[in-house]
Amino acid sequence: MCKTHVLSAASPKAPFEKTTIERRELRPNDILIDIKFSGICHSDIHSAYDEWGGGIFPMVPGHEIAGVVEAVGTDVTKFAVGDRVGVGCFVDSCGECEYCLQGDEQYCTKGVVQTYNSRDYDGNPTYGGYSQKIVVTDRFVVSIPEALGLDVASPLLCAGITTYSPLKHWNIGPGKKVAIVGVGGLGHLAIQFAHALGAEVTVLSRSMTKKDEAIGFGADHYYATGDAETFTTLANKFDLILNTVSANLDVNAYLSMLRVDGTLVNVGAPADQDQYSVFSLIMGRRSLAGSLVGGIPETQEMLNFAAEHNIAPMIEVIGADYVGEAYERVVNSDVRYRFVIDIATL
Repeated sequence: MCKTHVLSAASPKAPFEKTTIERRELRPNDILIDIKFSGICHSDIHSAYDEWGGGIFPMVPGHEIAGVVEAVGTDVTKFAVGDRVGVGCFVDSCGECEYCLQGDEQYCTKGVVQTYNSRDYDGNPTYGGYSQKIVVTDRFVVSIPEALGLDVASPLLCAGITTYSPLKHWNIGPGKKVAIVGVGGLGHLAIQFAHALGAEVTVLSRSMTKKDEAIGFGADHYYATGDAETFTTLANKFDLILNTVSANLDVNAYLSMLRVDGTLVNVGAPADQDQYSVFSLIMGRRSLAGSLVGGIPETQEMLNFAAEHNIAPMIEVIGADYVGEAYERVVNSDVRYRFVIDIATL
């Protein structure tokens, strides 16, 4: 077993404590990773606060992990000691169902094993990236291109793939008109990806305060949804609206901005249920959809694409002692746009 230092929450909303856990011995297909950076995702906060229920405590959050290979199992051929690697939201799946076989492990019919706040197939709890080291089976490790710093790469392993995957799935590219709802931890990456894919990109935000930043990320147009005229001006305009916010929207109003056969895709998860009229869908053959991160092959594709197109999150690197305050700032929308923990401070 390998002992490692971690940040652990003993119970819901408890302050983080520095403690140690044991990682499993290397199996033939395992990789031991020396973690350098771990991003903070809003889902870490939901989990650590047990807002979604079913939390497994003590909890070590973190599923945006970037580091360096320290050791490999006897059957590992794809990675070697010293390689720059990442781990995202999942660390195992059955590998046999139709979704695993097509590279959509997140939809595994047996139930994907999440990086933390989950149980592996032996029933052991999983512990995430607020940790100095982690052991992961090689199928769930991705290579981080040299063009990406490990600090900026870490949020791409959740926020990046969460926004890239639906854009690819709905075939966004030249000639397509896309609206991104929100300029936050997800939204500022969605703008960059949609722009790099060749779409005409419109940003929809509550006010005009983030216009200059949105244009800097690659947006062609920017509108404030606090202005009711926006929904009239943009009626029947978009092929795809990607909703990145976790607040409830006036779904009917946003559906009215879709063209015939357009789709409103949700990647943000509000606490309360949304409501809409079915006629908002019927009258334009429109679709309302959701998307859950992406599989391992697509995550590697996303990292390569980000490196090629100079796409990176805007980050604030913090020490391990600041994580509690960082959580408060995320809840208060006081971050531009992702916190990343420097694990050397743990």
